[in-house]
Amino acid sequence: MVMQLGYTMMTEQAGPKDLVGHVVGAEEVGFDFAVSSDHYFPWLDEMGHSPNAWVTLGAVAQATSRIPLMTYVTCPIFRYHPAVVAQQAATLQIISDGRFTLGMGAGENLNEHVVGAGWPPADVRHEMIMEALQIIRDLFDGEGYTNFRGEHFDVESAKLWDLPDKRVPIGFAAGGKQAATIAGELADVLVATDPLAELVEAFEAAGGAGKPKVAQMPISYGTDKAAAVTRAHTLFRWFGLGWKVNAELPGTAAFDAASQFVREDDVESSIPCGDDVAAVIEAAKEYADAGFTHLALVQIGGDQQEPYLEWTRSTLLPAWREAFGG
Repeated sequence: MVMQLGYTMMTEQAGPKDLVGHVVGAEEVGFDFAVSSDHYFPWLDEMGHSPNAWVTLGAVAQATSRIPLMTYVTCPIFRYHPAVVAQQAATLQIISDGRFTLGMGAGENLNEHVVGAGWPPADVRHEMIMEALQIIRDLFDGEGYTNFRGEHFDVESAKLWDLPDKRVPIGFAAGGKQAATIAGELADVLVATDPLAELVEAFEAAGGAGKPKVAQMPISYGTDKAAAVTRAHTLFRWFGLGWKVNAELPGTAAFDAASQFVREDDVESSIPCGDDVAAVIEAAKEYADAGFTHLALVQIGGDQQEPYLEWTRSTLLPAWREAFGG
């Protein structure tokens, strides 16, 4: 089964100018696509960054010419009103000449608390994102003006005056079967983080057969494996908490406290560290076996992107093509 290799523009670990340069490098190396996080805060203070993803993606779209781009993922229910997200996505699709996919999810308290709207329980957030999805789809249709009166959102006489020739595909983040079913029914792309075949099966059964299934996996490349493990522990020890926990914690101090007992051995056992390309391919095969068509790798460490890109060119990409085609 063919599985495309993606690059992650992780806004939490580098500044905006560096991020643009990293994606330019990813295109030159030969990555098949690129995704971008969309945060207001980093996960941990040690990560040190969090520029605006949409501004940075606009610059990336101008600085590149081939590589497809995707938000992974934008939350359209707190910091951004869904009508504004629709306008941003349509504009970015035009600027990128049709290379953009709008990946959406229900977000994390870490980022969304900044607007002072509180953090409702998961079932309310689910209601909100369903309303947001309807609003965005209606605006993408471009048929007159959109008026919407919902439980959570109102839209008054909205219209996108600049619509792209190619409609913006919508990706929907799913952590369980119910969300994967909604993605199959209403979205164009499944977005997930775990290599769970049940998500792919639910997505395809609900109408997603033949549509892209995108996932993400962290690695910590480095020729010094011990240093790569330490770096992964310093910057990514929160990763093993799981998304049900990650969505609820309110700030970097909370993530630091929640992950204080995570050991370097724990990180090493869950994230490929070092320069063993076989270990990366083996971990990626779990996603291919689950049915994912796209996998975006996250190289941990904002100052480690250039050596990672060169290693990808010389070592990872040939092994990836042999294992997964493309």
